[in-house]
Amino acid sequence: MNTDEKMMEALKSRHSVRSYKNQMLSQNDKASLEQMVAQCNKESGLHVQLVCDEPKAFDCFMAHYGKFSGVTNYIALVGKKAPDLDEKCGYWGQKLVLEAQAMGLNTCWVAMSYKKIPGAFRVDSDEKLTVVIALGYGATTGVQHKSKTASEVSNIQPDSPAWFKSAVDAALLAPTAMNQQKFCLTLDGTAVKAKALTGPYSKLDLGIVKYCFEIGAGSQSFSWA
Repeated sequence: MNTDEKMMEALKSRHSVRSYKNQMLSQNDKASLEQMVAQCNKESGLHVQLVCDEPKAFDCFMAHYGKFSGVTNYIALVGKKAPDLDEKCGYWGQKLVLEAQAMGLNTCWVAMSYKKIPGAFRVDSDEKLTVVIALGYGATTGVQHKSKTASEVSNIQPDSPAWFKSAVDAALLAPTAMNQQKFCLTLDGTAVKAKALTGPYSKLDLGIVKYCFEIGAGSQSFSWA
């Protein structure tokens, strides 16, 4: 199985999980995650950080209200303040999410249902924390949510190329805030325009969607407009 096939399989099987087993990450899994985070930072210029064995962030009212339990590991998506920071964190965060899924871990994007714990991770003065990703060994594997159709999020037509149909289908599997799927994908020749519509965290969602779209497109050569 090549990398694209591996990521597509992870995308199809991955669902948001809020409840985790009381089980520490294995040394191998922790080492693999740290290596992936380091590579992500090298390629993206972000300051993503893996936080392990830290139970306080999800031991608060908002976390309990959000039905989170057993979360002691998470990824903090941090980067230099910039107009495209949310989208960049979405893109690279989703890459980490799917790599974790392929390892047998479960994840959940978390925007508000946690508490910032001093010293758990670093945010420099010119940086911003966007969101965190809870991860670990899930007590469940999550459930599939209702999705929009391809025609509701793109200009897909019956004669659209097969790669575009596959890519839009992959984009529809992307997790988005409150399952809102507030994005639009437009194909023009070999260029694709991805637009975030009005909605909470829609720019972050757009980055997630774009990464999923690229997986679905496979080896097809196209450019983002």
